Amino acid sequence: MEGRGLFGGEPCALRLLPAPEDTGVVFVRTDLDAAAEIRCEPAALAGGEHRRTCLQNGAARVATVEHVLAAAKGMGVDNLRIEVGGPEIPSPDGSAQAFVEAIQRAGVVPQDADAPAYLIDRPVTVSRGASSITALPGPRDRLDIVFDLEYAETPSIGRQTMAFCLGRDDFAAEIAPARTFLLKQEAEAFLAQGLGGHLTACDLLVMDDDGPMDAALRFPDEHVRHKICDLIGDLAVLGRRLCGRIIASRSGHELNHSLVRRLLEIADGPGPAAGKPQPVLDIRGIMRLLPHRYPFLMVDRILETEGDERAVGIKNVTINEPYFLGHYPTQPIMPGVMILEAMAQMSGILLSRRLEHAGKAAVLLSMDRVKMRRPVRPGDQLVLEAEALRVRPRTGHCACRALVAGEVVAEAEIKFMLVDAEP
Repeated sequence: MEGRGLFGGEPCALRLLPAPEDTGVVFVRTDLDAAAEIRCEPAALAGGEHRRTCLQNGAARVATVEHVLAAAKGMGVDNLRIEVGGPEIPSPDGSAQAFVEAIQRAGVVPQDADAPAYLIDRPVTVSRGASSITALPGPRDRLDIVFDLEYAETPSIGRQTMAFCLGRDDFAAEIAPARTFLLKQEAEAFLAQGLGGHLTACDLLVMDDDGPMDAALRFPDEHVRHKICDLIGDLAVLGRRLCGRIIASRSGHELNHSLVRRLLEIADGPGPAAGKPQPVLDIRGIMRLLPHRYPFLMVDRILETEGDERAVGIKNVTINEPYFLGHYPTQPIMPGVMILEAMAQMSGILLSRRLEHAGKAAVLLSMDRVKMRRPVRPGDQLVLEAEALRVRPRTGHCACRALVAGEVVAEAEIKFMLVDAEP
């Protein structure tokens, strides 16, 4: 392949070559006096770059590697030698499509050795501001991804959510064609810095409030599809086939890199953060999954999950709850219906973890075997447990318990209908 780098604009050639078993992905800078190899591994991640992923070995560096890495991972290629004649990977249209087509033309063959795998066995969350990305236990033979993208200040993008299964869904058709996008003001800032002067509407999407400038979208939700492409390419730097579940919200390259480094720390043994439990989801993550808001959001934190079969969260009960004004002023007791509502919301979070339920809202159908065991008062912490009994594409059935200090205070079996959430 030949083309120009997306940011620097320098022309260069690229070749994809087969590699022996257990090689992984290796970049080779053929334009340097002594051809330099740069292994695709977390230690090679170079900092200081904005909106792209760069790898470095000493003075040798290669930039904007995420799209070709996503193409390799999406097509199931584990061992690959990538020869590049410049400091940046060529990018014909800001997507992974050209790399996928090149791999399809060349063909892929199986090798005898098993590919190294990384099975996510515990929740891991990294966050920065309103952005977060969480790795969770899940499937043992593939990677399920849910990405929540929100550009509230740009109506032409808005909020987009997509679920994609790497290892089952069609990467070439669903993800590879999605192009890099910039907001109009970001594009103007890049041009002011002397970057991207060679780019046209054929090379990437530039978005204003009305839509793409001088271009047409390939998908109505092309933006979130490209974010998934970037995420797959960044996770490929781990150097192993990742199995489990990833939930990302507004995540970009820097946060993706942070997750890669954290997963490597866990794989290599206890690190400085070992022994410090992290919440699977904090309140910001919960608010991205549930439509409820004050004063009716009844789950404060998710503590643990077991795939999409079981989840545990907490609700901290304080005297500031508005219902204590009248229930009862001289003897405040949490209403039983509010405890049931908390268990129902916990079930809704559990059901949302299934890929086919992304973007769905759980609407209550019925409650059976309801039992209230003891009062709940200000100062108590409700531990909410939800277990999936029967889940189908449009319905869910969960068994729930609420506990205080290890004692069951309420239990119920709750059934839901899953409907499309309002935008």
